[in-house]
Amino acid sequence: MSHHEVLIVGGGAAGITLASLLTKEGDVSDVAIIEPSEVHYYQPLFTLVGGGVFKKGDTSRAEAKCIPPGVTWIKDRAATFDPANNSVTLAGGDTVTYDVLAVCPGLQLDWDRVEGLKDAVGKNGVVSNYSPDTVESTWEAIRHLKGGKAIFTYPQNPIKCAGAPQKIMWLAEHHFERAGIRDKVEITYATTGGAIFGIPRYAKTLARLADERNIHLRYMHDLVGIRAAEKKAVFKHLGDGSEVVLDYDMIHVTPPQSAPDFIKKSPLADAAGWVDVDMYTTQHKKHPNVFSIGDASSLPNSKTAAAIRKQAPVCATNIVAFRKGQELPAKYNGYASCPLVTGYGRLILAEFGYGGEIMETMPFDQSQERYSMYFAKAHMLPAMYWHGMLKGRW
Repeated sequence: MSHHEVLIVGGGAAGITLASLLTKEGDVSDVAIIEPSEVHYYQPLFTLVGGGVFKKGDTSRAEAKCIPPGVTWIKDRAATFDPANNSVTLAGGDTVTYDVLAVCPGLQLDWDRVEGLKDAVGKNGVVSNYSPDTVESTWEAIRHLKGGKAIFTYPQNPIKCAGAPQKIMWLAEHHFERAGIRDKVEITYATTGGAIFGIPRYAKTLARLADERNIHLRYMHDLVGIRAAEKKAVFKHLGDGSEVVLDYDMIHVTPPQSAPDFIKKSPLADAAGWVDVDMYTTQHKKHPNVFSIGDASSLPNSKTAAAIRKQAPVCATNIVAFRKGQELPAKYNGYASCPLVTGYGRLILAEFGYGGEIMETMPFDQSQERYSMYFAKAHMLPAMYWHGMLKGRW
């Protein structure tokens, strides 16, 4: 059994950033991270891997190089939580105790919730940017398609980056145009939502672009099955419950997602399975020495790396205050950013907070397509992530 002042579950964007912030000022001398993965991915770049702009290798670093200096890396999975005794049991059987626990494991991809998807994804035109194991299949399908029907899906919320399911659609549409086959490809965006995007300011522009670029929008359509042998996608209409079957030549699937099972089954979870924390302080509602940020938390914001960038300083400040017996001074306002790639060299930068409040930072209308924002997405933000955010500097 080992003990740590602060124990962090998860070595992704949230866990690494939080560990860096806690240790860089010397506020906490003993931090440990539970993380089984050997490779750390910058997932926001997966869209551009699927669009053929980058290679998968451009998105990854060795996990060992991401762990902040002085932080203990526990290379295992968290299995169960015992908050009454301040302990976490690992998959390997060991127990780790803590003074403060921060739970940041990210989401799990629930491929099995779409019948036939798990066996089909990654081949024969069934693709997805949402896993490093399948992201390269997307560009293969896009660049080899010579005509036919291309479908892009959006499942029921919540998911990682609400804009990502349509970003790859816009890139594919632009590629088909460049390749001279746009008039030979029918593009459909099938989403469970009632609009193309959840924030009206940006949805208005995106719906206009879909009309101008002849993209068919199917609202309230939930993908429930893939019949790979027939190349048919089965949807449930969420309005009337009817079954809708669409033919495809390629289909980009965004899988249903949820908090990891070990979170859902734990005493830290709320009724919906998320780590049950205060939406402003990130502190657990029942166990005051437990905090959570990132995708597995119950924070009611869009699940993006940009959101984590704002959550992590709040969480770190409040953990330090808690350990000193002080009131928690920092508040998270729900900020999230979604760089909506709408083609090669084109991007709409959505920035918003709780309640859909617009929180744009640039001195121009961010609801319109711009090359400058695309350049930042592709070439500036990755460097800022690796050398800034993960180091606790941005």
